[in-house]
Amino acid sequence: MENAIHGLFLFCGFVSVAFVLLISVYLIISGIPAIHKIGPIKFLFGTTWKSGQNQFGILPFILTSVYGTAGAVILGIPIGIFTAMFLAKAAPPRIAAVIQGAVELLAGIPSVVYGLVGMTVLVPGVQKAFHLSSGATLFSAIVVLTIMILPYIISVSATALRAVPREYEEASLALGANYTETWFRVSLRAAKSGVAAAVIQGVGRALGEAMAIIMVAGNVANMPGLFQSVRFLTTAIVSEMSYASYGSLQRQALFSIGLVLFLFIMMINWILHRVIRKEEQ
Repeated sequence: MENAIHGLFLFCGFVSVAFVLLISVYLIISGIPAIHKIGPIKFLFGTTWKSGQNQFGILPFILTSVYGTAGAVILGIPIGIFTAMFLAKAAPPRIAAVIQGAVELLAGIPSVVYGLVGMTVLVPGVQKAFHLSSGATLFSAIVVLTIMILPYIISVSATALRAVPREYEEASLALGANYTETWFRVSLRAAKSGVAAAVIQGVGRALGEAMAIIMVAGNVANMPGLFQSVRFLTTAIVSEMSYASYGSLQRQALFSIGLVLFLFIMMINWILHRVIRKEEQ
């Protein structure tokens, strides 16, 4: 029985690796032809996307995705970690249960609902607050992405903080540190691997989101500006894939965008893992 369970776990691990490899191979096979026809420089660094004129430059999409994800992470990490610290260390059990339930509810809300609320509440509010012609901007997208990644950062970080051995905190308190110093200088450092995993999940969610963003960002292929309508890598695929004809250069270019997005996410995950390992050493 033990050998059978071990074999089952090993099989599941191989299946997970196989899925990643198959996705990678499929994206490479589907995405390389368009990059070869258009040219890597024109495709990656071109600033004009006009599918009707066979102009496929995705630099605005890349920069928009970078700025949008960075903005959401910069806003979401402090809020998420402070909330997780409160839930794991400072909150009374009843209050912690209420907040934890709200966090779990946020995680279960479909992305299209976030987009709908953002489109009907946030977008008009941004338009009035900043006197814009349209509130569907990069700023609105950053706000929505921040709200969407918070449940992942909070849940995983709180779990990591609760797993820190009590002896670490008791030793810190015995040496004269107060609770706040102990939580941030001892508990948080001991849980940094789990917190980093939470950040990686948040970055992946922010980069891969499409439905909510397409409803609040304006979906216009502009160079990114905080109060301009923009288009992300994901929304570029969603907005044109439905009418791109099979075998056309436009459809191949959309697969190339998927390949760039996939490589981008893999690169960020690799960098974060390298940083974590370097700190642990």
